[in-house]
Amino acid sequence: MKKDEVPQDGDNLHHGTFKQLFYAVDASGDYTPVSSVGWEPENVALGQAWEEVEHRVEATRGKVASGELSPVAFYMERTLLDLPLLARKVGKFQWQVKRHMKPAVFKNLSADMLAKYAAVFGIAAETLQKGELLPFQRPE
Repeated sequence: MKKDEVPQDGDNLHHGTFKQLFYAVDASGDYTPVSSVGWEPENVALGQAWEEVEHRVEATRGKVASGELSPVAFYMERTLLDLPLLARKVGKFQWQVKRHMKPAVFKNLSADMLAKYAAVFGIAAETLQKGELLPFQRPE
């Protein structure tokens, strides 16, 4: 791709603040770094992906509020983690983390276990223990 052909469709998810680095051929035939704010199909796809993430987070919030799941499930969705990765990060087996997503089991977790989860989720242990569900924000 030539330097002047790098997409600059703008109106990306971060209103032009998000830039990607591409390498394009300049006038002398050498590769040169060029920043781009994206192109429309990519921006649409990213927007749809973020909408899906927001939907999953809000659906999990509802399940926590109704007592079906514990805050561990909500914060796992909110931080874009999956079960295998969360289990690795807190040093537990997947079945143990899945069990911690049950409200009855969650309320009996030790302070140390709550602290491990809180560290992974980037929140205070007290926030997790109280079941406070912080709002989801797309990363910048």
